Amino acid sequence: MDIKKVAVLGAGAVGSYVIWGLSARRDIELGVVADGPRGERLAKDGCAINGKIYRPAVWTPQEAHDADLLIVCLKYGALPGALDSIKAVTGPHTTIMSLMNGVDSEDIIASAVGGEHLLYSLIKVASHKEADGFHFDPATTVGIIFGEKEPPCDSPRVKAVEALFGGTELHFRATDCIREEMWSKFRLNVCNNLPQAILGAGVGCYRDSVHMKVVSDGLRRELEAIAAAKGIDMQKVDAVSGKGCAVKPSARYSTLQDLDAGRHTEIDMFSGTLIRMGKELGIPTPYNEFAYHMIKALEEKSDGKFDYSGPNQEMTWAK
Repeated sequence: MDIKKVAVLGAGAVGSYVIWGLSARRDIELGVVADGPRGERLAKDGCAINGKIYRPAVWTPQEAHDADLLIVCLKYGALPGALDSIKAVTGPHTTIMSLMNGVDSEDIIASAVGGEHLLYSLIKVASHKEADGFHFDPATTVGIIFGEKEPPCDSPRVKAVEALFGGTELHFRATDCIREEMWSKFRLNVCNNLPQAILGAGVGCYRDSVHMKVVSDGLRRELEAIAAAKGIDMQKVDAVSGKGCAVKPSARYSTLQDLDAGRHTEIDMFSGTLIRMGKELGIPTPYNEFAYHMIKALEEKSDGKFDYSGPNQEMTWAK
């Protein structure tokens, strides 16, 4: 298997790392999948990454059809609306890697195109947006981890992706424990993204506050109980995959970045998923229920739901 045409769906924080790395390959076709006004904007302005403008091709889903590799880098809420585009891109031999957060995007994509196309994967990159585009530190980025859900783990497409990434500055590694790796990253997101987002402080809060650690640990216990009930042995990867990228104490992870920008978050994919799984398995999830409802309320606040500055306010009282 030889990868010569790579399509990237989503050119945000995660997609920028992929575009940055693969743009060094002059022997492949690299394109971002987009149409309409968004496609026009990308074609005109390019992708601003680490202070430089990158100009991958911009393909409609139909133009990207039968790409050797489709890398999905969307926000969770955008996935249902993108399934038609993913189906249009996918040809008989297309391999799909989803670098989305969470542990169920592969299942959602597989329901549209078939599980045989999926090479399970994840990314650890501390990327953020500034006025001049997306920024990340290539040196401290953990990078892309991928592997087959079922043996053989050294499949031709695993070797092909290794060869593709090997000619770049991307950090990557193949693994024979991809489900455990994905749940390990899921744990990092749930335990570090959510309490920080509620508090509105940098990640140093986990180091400096015993109270923040209590909340983070509560979320962790619930997630690990659900993982164990689903047969996920986190200890298989704790030694090599238990940490994220090194960042400054002031760093703000994706959920807080979304709230800072007035956007809705991926809380449905984080605590929402764990609450659903907990109910299915009979495992209580009080910490995740609290985080879910608090962040949903913060989204409502961003939407202006709690703006009580008008002149004729109806009286209310505590109940």
